[in-house]
Amino acid sequence: MKKLMLIAAFAAFGLSNVNAQETSFGVKAGVDFASSKVEFDGFSATGSETGFYVGAFAEIGVSEKFAVQPELLYVAVTDANQIALPIMAKFMVTDQFNVMAGPTLGFVMDQPEGFNSFNYGIEAGVSYEFTEEFFAEARYNIGLANLIEDGGSDVSAKLSGFFLGVGYKF
Repeated sequence: MKKLMLIAAFAAFGLSNVNAQETSFGVKAGVDFASSKVEFDGFSATGSETGFYVGAFAEIGVSEKFAVQPELLYVAVTDANQIALPIMAKFMVTDQFNVMAGPTLGFVMDQPEGFNSFNYGIEAGVSYEFTEEFFAEARYNIGLANLIEDGGSDVSAKLSGFFLGVGYKF
């Protein structure tokens, strides 16, 4: 896990020097429709809850149609607040419509004993730019980390979420 975090950090900071004249910064916020899935000895249960997210991002232009977008988000859900660090590859399909995908790391806060606080997954989504500054986005996060310590293959708990929000680029 430490290697994965280190690689993500180097990628984010290393890419920040690529084509720096094409870098923009911004803020975003929205609603998070979170879901959790718990599996135990063949039994499966799911739950859902609505929360919110707020954060900042950098859009680092690599070419006219491609950018890397590292983000720092606070995701608030009653029992699983977390700090999320998505690193999205952003493809500009048109001047206004974008498709994004990439890995995300998360640090779940206030985890009870017996649960892992490190979360990771994959995100994918779309965004639509109304102007050069304002945009809306929809993304889905698939949680891959088993949040139960020493759960093995018999016991698992995973977090996922659908994000719907707006943002502003400076």
